[in-house]
Amino acid sequence: MLPRGASSMPPPPNPAPYSPPPRVTLPFGLEILRTFSGAVIFLEILFGTIVWILVASTGVPLPLLQGWVMFVAVTSWFLSIVFLCVFLFGYANRIAVNWNQADFIFHGATFVFYFGAFLLQAATTSLHHFPRKFNSTTQDSILSGREYNISIAASV
Repeated sequence: MLPRGASSMPPPPNPAPYSPPPRVTLPFGLEILRTFSGAVIFLEILFGTIVWILVASTGVPLPLLQGWVMFVAVTSWFLSIVFLCVFLFGYANRIAVNWNQADFIFHGATFVFYFGAFLLQAATTSLHHFPRKFNSTTQDSILSGREYNISIAASV
């Protein structure tokens, strides 16, 4: 027989072991600039701007190769600014996304595209000494000395 007020049900389990693990999230506002991810986004914006300026300042002798480099620089620059604004203005708290995974995928994709752009820019730079014929009597190198130096800087 049970004492008065007692129940035959066992006590509820301790909720602590069953709670989900804490989620690690990226900060928002100006605090994002103090994180590794914020620093990488800032560097992507800075170096993207530099590459954009350097490639645009050359004569673009090979539009197919350098067009892709320019596309990657401008697109990554724009997406980096959008990604940074999501955290600066606190939209990350309103959008239900795993921001750690999104951050990893964003930086990984940006790395792959920039590496491909680096290879194409380096290929353009390496063709510096090949002649380009304008007609049967006039020849000139693909890149002038100034453009060659700018192209090296853009590759680096």
